[in-house]
Amino acid sequence: MAKGIAPVAGATPSARKWISTLTNKPQGPPALFYRADIDGLRAIAVLLVLVYHLRVVVGRFFVSGGFVGVDVFFVISGFLISSVILAEISASTFSLYSFYERRIRRIFPALIVMMFVTCFFAYTYLLPTELVDYSKSLLASIFSFSNIYFWHQSGYFDAPAAMKPLLHTWSLAVEEQFYIFFPLFLVAIRRLFPRQIRSSIVAIAILSFAVSAVGAIKYPVSTFYLAPTRAWELLLGSILSLKILPEIAEKLWRNIASASGIVLIFIAGFLYTTDTPFPGFAALIPCLGAALIIAAGQSGTSLVGRALSIRPLVFTGLISYSLYLWHWPIIVFHEMGAFVVNGASSRVSKIILMAISFLFAATSWKFIEIPFRSGRFRLKGALLFKAAFAAASVLAFMAVGMLVANGVPSRYPMNAVTVAAYLDRNGAKEFRAGTCFLTSANAFTDFDRLACLQEDKSKKNYLLVGDSHAADLWYGLSTTLGGINIMQATASGCRPTVEQTLASEGRYRSMMNYIFSDFLLTHHVDALLLSARWKPEDLIRLSNTVRWAKERYINVIVFGPMLEYDSPLPRLLATSMKDNDPAMPFGHLILEKERLDQEMMKAAKDKWNVRYISFFQTLCNAVSCVEYASNDIPLQFDSDHLTKDGSVLVAVRLRENRELP
Repeated sequence: MAKGIAPVAGATPSARKWISTLTNKPQGPPALFYRADIDGLRAIAVLLVLVYHLRVVVGRFFVSGGFVGVDVFFVISGFLISSVILAEISASTFSLYSFYERRIRRIFPALIVMMFVTCFFAYTYLLPTELVDYSKSLLASIFSFSNIYFWHQSGYFDAPAAMKPLLHTWSLAVEEQFYIFFPLFLVAIRRLFPRQIRSSIVAIAILSFAVSAVGAIKYPVSTFYLAPTRAWELLLGSILSLKILPEIAEKLWRNIASASGIVLIFIAGFLYTTDTPFPGFAALIPCLGAALIIAAGQSGTSLVGRALSIRPLVFTGLISYSLYLWHWPIIVFHEMGAFVVNGASSRVSKIILMAISFLFAATSWKFIEIPFRSGRFRLKGALLFKAAFAAASVLAFMAVGMLVANGVPSRYPMNAVTVAAYLDRNGAKEFRAGTCFLTSANAFTDFDRLACLQEDKSKKNYLLVGDSHAADLWYGLSTTLGGINIMQATASGCRPTVEQTLASEGRYRSMMNYIFSDFLLTHHVDALLLSARWKPEDLIRLSNTVRWAKERYINVIVFGPMLEYDSPLPRLLATSMKDNDPAMPFGHLILEKERLDQEMMKAAKDKWNVRYISFFQTLCNAVSCVEYASNDIPLQFDSDHLTKDGSVLVAVRLRENRELP
């Protein structure tokens, strides 16, 4: 989230004076100094990200696409930084040394301080295996390749995002990688093809967008994280700074453009979800929205521009970089107990977290950003580079130390360390990942029909269909129910229903089409087992699927929602051992799942007339639930998926209760 000075004025004289007071900078010529509406746009971007990560509901809507705030930041950054670079190149005053000096001065101080503080909390709250991962991400963040690190760590069985305090630095890494090469590219073009700067930037932006559009469908994870598929967003800002597009001179059209821009941003923020193929074409909506607002302000004011220039939004825009830096670690460590207010409701907790984030951000901006940018701590030349290198070296030394110490397990009791190690023991092998369980890294063509749907004439044949909550049952069922052949057709995020949502990914849409439109119509199964991480909105489609199966005389068994915690069970168990509080994990069960279980049980009895298996009845009583599969082996390796031994225990319980043969 680069900070910079926009080349066009957009604030009233009183606003410019107020901004000058806040930033300790002379006002300068308005036409060359400041645009308050861009800081207001920054505020919109960072607030979208903040409320998305806090899962804040605005009115009746969850801002499910708030992640597009990062894309708005990219466009703003490309516009501001390109304006400076291109102006200096045009005046023959551009210096790579000076450019990188400015980047370090603006980005590094607040980032380094955030990392030092985060190290303290990481050492205090992270489990050994989590501290090892944190140390690796710290090294990646220091050297601006955290986007590549998190890309490689983004498999289905990786630790959840809520356990990664530096995950948000991926976007900073994308920017820094872009700004390593972009100035070099401009200098080279200026020398070799001085008349082709505009066309070269446009051509590369189009190429980057084309790759992003294809990649969002075929390679969504790499497309999300890597700089080449994000470059077009920054280059869109560069195109605006070049004024390639026609100027919006008429006031009416400025109002229409800026109003359309803010609407596009909010459409993406409220309607997009994590299932939206992104970035690609979907990212074009918020990026165009940002571009329209910036372009409208290049030639004059507008109603939206004035609204964005109000003091609260401008101030939020001024602290937006620090707010982005601090909000995510604060949320992560809150989930681990660092900022918990006992007895506070979810709504109150979110308000407190937002207030803490703003407090840290304002403090960071006032006492770190400003002093290092333009105040008494402003370093120049070699001294700045040496100071940055020294700070980075200390952080790197700390990261290596924690890695060498294997996460410093001495901080926890030995049995807690043993339990916590299961955070690293995912069920990829037991799930039969990549063949019978398709993750986001797989296409439907990876589904091994011969191995996964092999019938056994000497046994009863059950077909297990669903998502990862079906896949983690397969090992226990196939091991325990010796007289039954358990076939498997599962994919991450896949609801085992005849009808699929419009947002359904291609791999599991193809799988469900094959199962319900082909396999079940041409093969006999003795029972169809349906299991998933059910949500209330799934019940209508599930009801239609049960009806579809019964009309074809297919015996159906529905598995209810699995026990689910608000934090990985091994983490809760290890923390309860450290704090000598054995009842603590039970208090972290997500109660909504139990309520959904009751609703599904009633529907199965009164409407569907099928066998229903309740994991809550199988594993829980009024005051506790099964948390261990055996000594020091947790039932689940994360918040809701069974370990290998947990899968066996569940299957044994079901057989003993005669819920399965």
